[in-house]
Amino acid sequence: MSLMNGCALNDVSLPTAENVNIDLFMGRWFVHGYTPIIVDKNAHNAIEHYRLDSDKKIQTTYQFRDGGFDGEIKTFTPVGWVDDKVDSNAEWRMQFIWPFTANYIILHVDDDYSETIVAHPSRNYAWVMLRSDTVSDADYDRLLTKLKVAGYDTGIIQKLPHDWSGEAERLAEMEANGL
Repeated sequence: MSLMNGCALNDVSLPTAENVNIDLFMGRWFVHGYTPIIVDKNAHNAIEHYRLDSDKKIQTTYQFRDGGFDGEIKTFTPVGWVDDKVDSNAEWRMQFIWPFTANYIILHVDDDYSETIVAHPSRNYAWVMLRSDTVSDADYDRLLTKLKVAGYDTGIIQKLPHDWSGEAERLAEMEANGL
């Protein structure tokens, strides 16, 4: 996702997914749309991977190529957890740098867990992710519309480039590492 410290929640409540099955949500997600920050402003082939550990911590790996399809691989590994005060499992806390945490919501996840929108309550950051490394223009636009309806400025969302034709070795290494 992004490196940021904790921010105050926006007073206006956001819609969230009704009931997120954490086990189904875990695994690999291809990031197709995102709000870039300084560390990932030129990301290509970005993947976010979630794994629930025995302590119910969400071990997260965000990996992308920096600056192009042949760019250096950058990896960030924040740790998250579900807000246990919320029954839906749609509100998370993420820690990128101790002791700071950031709030995230799962704004949308479809019934078969093939697409999701993860967002920051400030409405300044959002990520459109799919299990697939491709997304049609119509599906991408439909997901952006969900963000717009929730009050996000979709003009700050950047479509992330994907081309996995030269990434067989990277994908095999990720698979071997459980990513």
